[in-house]
Parts: sequence; C-alpha cells; structure tokens
Amino acid sequence: MAEQPMLKFVNIERDMPEKRPPDLRRTDFNEIYAEYADAKAKEQSSRCSQCGVPYCQSHCPLHNNIPDWLRLTAEGRLQEAYEVSQATNTFPEICGRICPQDRLCEGNCVIEQSGHGTVTIGSVEKYITDTAWEEGWVQPIKPGRERPESVGIIGAGPGGLAAADVLRRAGVQVTVYDRYDRAGGLLTYGIPGFKLEKDVVMRRNDQLAQGGVNFELNCNVGVDISFADIRDRHDAVIIATGVYKTREIQAPGSGVPGLERAIDFLTASNRKSFGDAVEDFDNGRLNASGKKVVVIGGGDTAMDCVRTSIRQGATSVKCLYRRDRANMPGSQREVANAEEEGVVFEWLSAPKGFVGDPVTGVMVQKMRLGQPDATGRQAPELIEGSDYVEEADLVIMALGFEPEDLPTLWGEADLPVNRWGTIKADYVSGQTALDGVYAVGDIVRGASLVVWAIKDGRDCAEAILKRLDQGATAVAAE
Repeated sequence: MAEQPMLKFVNIERDMPEKRPPDLRRTDFNEIYAEYADAKAKEQSSRCSQCGVPYCQSHCPLHNNIPDWLRLTAEGRLQEAYEVSQATNTFPEICGRICPQDRLCEGNCVIEQSGHGTVTIGSVEKYITDTAWEEGWVQPIKPGRERPESVGIIGAGPGGLAAADVLRRAGVQVTVYDRYDRAGGLLTYGIPGFKLEKDVVMRRNDQLAQGGVNFELNCNVGVDISFADIRDRHDAVIIATGVYKTREIQAPGSGVPGLERAIDFLTASNRKSFGDAVEDFDNGRLNASGKKVVVIGGGDTAMDCVRTSIRQGATSVKCLYRRDRANMPGSQREVANAEEEGVVFEWLSAPKGFVGDPVTGVMVQKMRLGQPDATGRQAPELIEGSDYVEEADLVIMALGFEPEDLPTLWGEADLPVNRWGTIKADYVSGQTALDGVYAVGDIVRGASLVVWAIKDGRDCAEAILKRLDQGATAVAAE
C-alpha cells in the first residue's frame, strides 16, 4: 500500500487556480473547500482495512464504533456515520479536535502499525460532526417524557456536561453548578482556541441549556451554596469538579513576579478570545508578547502554554523537561507541532531556582536517566556541576494539577478521599460511600484526558438512571 500524503489546507487562489471562478466570493471558497474536505474524508475512511480485531475501537476509552462510521463515510453516508459516532460519544467534534489520537485510536491502527501511516480518524470524526451541525442533523434535546427526579452536578466540565446530556435526554431535571461564568470547564478556559474553537464548545452549552439543563454559574460551592444544600435539593449529586490546584515548585526565588501558573496564563488568553476585559493580560503580567518565555513541564498543558506563547508574540519560547523526549507524558504530535512553530525543548533539564525580582532567569540543572522508578520510568538523576541560568522574562509552571481539599472547602468531612485527595468512587458507576453522591472525571482519576471524563460522565448517568428506575418501581409496588 502506497504511503498517503499528509493532509494540508489548500489555498484555492494560490494552489488551484484552475478552480478559481472569475468572481471568487466567500461562499464560493467555502463550497470548494467543503468539496475538498469531503473528498479527503472519503479517501482516508476508505483506507480503513475493516480488520477483524479493531484495535482503534478497543483503545478508545468510549469504545466508539470507528470502523463502521469510517465505512459509512467512505460510502458517502455521512448522516448515518454521524449517528453511529454520536451514539457512544456526547461530544465527537470535541474529541476529534483534542483527543491524543496518536496515543489512542490512530496509534493503534493496524495500517499505522504496518508502516503505511494511520487513517486520520480524528480528522474524519471532526469533519462528519461539523457537517452534521451544518446540515441540521444534530437534533435538539427533547425528552420523550419528563421525570420528577432531579440531579445536581457540581462542575460544568466535560464529565459533568456528558452526564447532564444523558440524564436530560431521559427526562431527568438537571442543574449544573459551576464557579465560572461560562460552562465548559477546561474546554472553555483551559484549552487554547487554536486547538478547540470556543464557538464549538458554546454551541454544545447552548444545546444543553435549550434542552432544559439549568446552569447556575458564578456559583462557588462552599461559599455561595453549601454541599449539604445541594444534596437536599436533589435526588442524586454528581461531583465533577476536575483538579485545578497547581503543583508548586519549592525552590529559591519562588514567589517573585514573573512566575505564573499555567491555568492562570491559559485562562487569561481564552478570556481575551471571548472579548472579556482581562486586566492581568492587558498590563502584561499574563501576556507573553515581547518576552523570553520558559515553560516548565512536559504534559499537554505545557504544550498549550508554549504554543500560546508563540501566538502571543514571545521573542523566544523554551520548554524545560527533566526527562527525555521519549518519556514525555504529553502527546508527541503536540511536541512536533510546537517544534515546527519555533519552540526549543531543553530535555533532561530541571529548575533549581529562580533569579531576579521580577524574574530574569531560571537556574537549570542538567539530568540523566537512571534506574526505573516505581512506575517503570527511568528516574532522572542530577549531573553535578552542570548548572546554568536560562534567561526568562516570564516563567510558566505547568507541572500538573492536584485536587483541592473538597472535604474542608465544602464542610463535608464524610466525603471519602484517598491519600492523594481524589474522591473514592466506583470506577464504573461513580458511586461514593455517601448515599446518592457520585463522582466522575479527574476528581476521581487525577489529571487525565477529556475523553475519559466523557466516558465517566456517561457511565455515571446510566447508573443513576438505573437507580432512579429501581426507586420508581419500588414506589409503584407499594
């Protein structure tokens, strides 16, 4: 099988002059591009070998029926392809954009394993769902019947919204509580718009609101309303808060101006994209423009920070990571994208401290990989005498996230948490030891992927529906 060329954006005026009409209007371009995108989607979908053991499907947390919707796309049956796709995924157009397909479905495609290049599953998923929205195939949420039971969901991120969708379609009354002014959680404020356009997220938020989901935004549980009050209001409660507490660096110079948390930096950038007034962006604190930027960390959040810094006009962007490239937790595809955009990676480099007030540099110590640690990964070891100072005007800490102390913040000492602070819950149903209280997503798993949060939200909603049905049957039998 011949190697397939990489997909790229085509400029009709520049690359395909023979297709340019005399009066090229915006609508003409959109029509031509739509034809091109449709042809590429069919071409890529037709490459699927329809293997007997679909590793792409088994390595998808949602177990999406990928081979079937690829076949339907190849046959030009896009509406049916969309219906198969959305049957197992609440937000396929979002997963198509931000899932690390290179680690999941595409990375386990048998064609990829045989050396011929993977089927571009994520791009096809995105295309068929975007087409579904454009063509009106995405149906409003209209429950067949309304139910009297209600469920409160704390957190409007992907896990909470996925659960809200399933419950509302079943007629359950749903209220989502969130501390921010817009729903979406990290989809809205944590992931840059160049990876996930914000109108795509807002469109889903609007669909849920129009379908009867009640959003109580700017609502900080433990401050504006107590956890006990939420439990009293509803038949069941789902905790889907995610993990937002940033891991800190305890090193000389910590706390000086110019050292910023990744979540603050990304939130400021995303708020500006909405047109919000963001004082700390406008005054330069959370703005990389004209600065030498150093990002510390090796996950997907670090990649979001370096690529955002490039787009904001940083004079240089460097990423420090204490292990080598092969041991990075983030997507290799994201690393490659960052390198193409001009980011410099300093592998086997760890921060030792910071100089200047405000910061003017990072004290860096070089590392080497030693024996594997408890996780099986080679543990980094210091190389004595290798220290140097990396100049920086802005240092962004992207070392990962930890859970907030919810039992204390919410005044709920009986809320079960483990030694890491994540909530103890059944991994399928999300049920906790508190009656009627469930938990899903990162607050159970620790910092993880959006697609896992969606799966948890859907599974939890199904478990709650089963419980509500059993309760209704018991009442009817009395």
